[in-house]
Amino acid sequence: MAKHVAIISGGAGDIGRAIALELARYGADIAVGDLEIEGEKIDALRLAIELLGRRIRFDIVDVTNPTAVEKWLLLVEQSLGVPDWIIPNAAVAERADLESLTADVWKRCLDVTLNGAYYLAAAGANRLLQHKMPGRIVFIGSWAAHAPHTNVPAYSVAKAGVRMLVRVMALHYARHGILVNEVAPGYVDAGLSKVGFDKDPRVRQRCEAQVPVGQLMSAEDVAFHVAHLCDDRNRFMTGSTLLADGGLSLLARMGATNDNRRTDQDLS
Repeated sequence: MAKHVAIISGGAGDIGRAIALELARYGADIAVGDLEIEGEKIDALRLAIELLGRRIRFDIVDVTNPTAVEKWLLLVEQSLGVPDWIIPNAAVAERADLESLTADVWKRCLDVTLNGAYYLAAAGANRLLQHKMPGRIVFIGSWAAHAPHTNVPAYSVAKAGVRMLVRVMALHYARHGILVNEVAPGYVDAGLSKVGFDKDPRVRQRCEAQVPVGQLMSAEDVAFHVAHLCDDRNRFMTGSTLLADGGLSLLARMGATNDNRRTDQDLS
């Protein structure tokens, strides 16, 4: 029997799959939810996790529907056990500055990126309370939460909302042994950012050159930090942002001259 059960929204994407595999290595059975659960990458993930001796289930779920999220949690609980590692990862972003941003784009981004994260975290925390279990909730945030991204304002605002949600939930659930934190990546060569990087390799090169540590994060790097926050040995870190942006925020705080160019590329 697994020591933990992890539930991951947006789990079919690059970062979601990396998190699933890393948490399986930590001894967790895995529940992956997304709007589409198909393809060779998903088959490869299933095989990799089963080779680790862990169980995995896939469910099609719309995180913007709180009833669907609650049903998903119940299905996972019935087949794998109560999820005690809860990873709200699903997010969307569409490039549109404030002049071109439509109401539909704004609403969709906040519905998925902020509301969807809340629905999973809140429903998961309620199940833990009902079973009197401790747990870990790790949101996938972004450095966009504190560094304004003018080409994706809805995404930047949604991630800022996630950051405050982390703090509010952390304070509320601390006495129950439920620790709530955020991993905030910078430029990630995966997921939303990778789409832009693949379209124009010059963007990749420019962003990589701007990161003080000299390289882009991988999906596996993000997963490593998520696993650290889920680790049983983490007993006191809650309400915190684990900022893993390679030093980008240091440049922003010093008023670096390339700041506008930076914020017009990143979607992490």
